This record gives sequence, structure tokens and C-alpha cells, in this order.
Amino acid sequence: MASGIGRRRAAALAEGGAAYAERRAEIIAAAAKVFREKGFRGATLADVAASLNTDRATLYYYVGSKEELFHEIVQGAAEANAKQAEDIRDGEGSTVDKLRQLITMLMSSYAEHYPYLFVYIQEDLSRVGDGRSKWERDMKAINKRYDDAVIQIVQAGLDDGTIRPTGPARVIAYGLIGMVNWTHRWYRDNAPGMPSAAEIGGTFAESLLNGLAVER
Repeated sequence: MASGIGRRRAAALAEGGAAYAERRAEIIAAAAKVFREKGFRGATLADVAASLNTDRATLYYYVGSKEELFHEIVQGAAEANAKQAEDIRDGEGSTVDKLRQLITMLMSSYAEHYPYLFVYIQEDLSRVGDGRSKWERDMKAINKRYDDAVIQIVQAGLDDGTIRPTGPARVIAYGLIGMVNWTHRWYRDNAPGMPSAAEIGGTFAESLLNGLAVER
């Protein structure tokens, strides 16, 4: 049975008031920064509350748990990335052009959603829950959609001879994804001297694709 605060929270979410949604978004943004600094396991709702100069009890009107905050932070952005990868796969252009779009899109997404997606990357999914929740199943499905789209683009390039057969499509695809994902170790939004996400994505794209593309 839901608690009193749980019922109030559910009612407020269902009503969808602008002020409530705005405050909830502020809490999610604060949580992303706390998770970034302390990691998911090390962070607490009390830490999030302290960063907002409020108390944990107040947060319960907006969110039910630390896990709920984490889920909100990453799922929407990950879903959007999977959809964009599928659109690139199904769109016009050569394999090289599609891979360039993928690399720059993913890096731009990390900047747009900074630091939300980096929070997810730096945490092992198996350490965030029990492996049986609907969110974990959803995220695994979303990740698979993204991975499959990249693998299929690479495979198409291997099949038509537009990229070098340097290895299996899956290995090349995971190398591409991993190269961009590694930026979570050093990319800082708006840090002095930090290149823009577009510049980083362009550099990665040229570095990788110059080694893969077959000269015509």
C-alpha cells in the first residue's frame, strides 16, 4: 500500500502542474551532478537535498527514491539516441557518412545531456539494481537497439566494400562506441580550453574513419 507522501506524489505527477514539473526537473539535474561526483552507490538522497539547500523529506514529494532519480536521468536520453542511430541506419548516405553522423551525434548527445548520460556510462548496470526491474530490462533493450544499429551500419560497409575489413562488424562497432564513451573520463562541459562536442566528435570521426574508409 502506498504511503501518504507516495499518494501525494503520484497525484502531483498525474496532474502535471508546471511548477511541480519544474521543481522535479531541478531535482533531477542536481541528482545528476551528485551522482557524477560521488557515483551512484556513494550518493544519497540526503546529498541531493543538501545540494539544493533542502531536506530529504521535502524531496519525497517529488521523487520516491535514488533509483527513480537515476532512471529519470538516463532513460529518455538513451531512448532518443537509439532512435537517432536507427534513423541514421535507415537513411541516405554511404556507410562512412553514416558512421560520421553516428560519432558526432553521440558526442553531441553527451554534451546536450551533460552529465546525465555520463552518469550511466560510469556505472555498471548490474550495480544499479537487482537485474530484474522493468527499468533495467528497458535499458538493456534500448542499449541493444543502439548497438544493433551501429553493427548493422558497419556490416553494410563491410559487405559493400566501402570500409576496410579490419575485423568483425561487432568489434569495429564496439570500438567506435567505446571511443566516444571514454570521454566520460575527461570531458567537462564548458571547462576552460575544452573543445566543443562538435569538435571532439569531428576529430574522432576523422581519426577512426581515415583508418576504415577504402579510398576510391
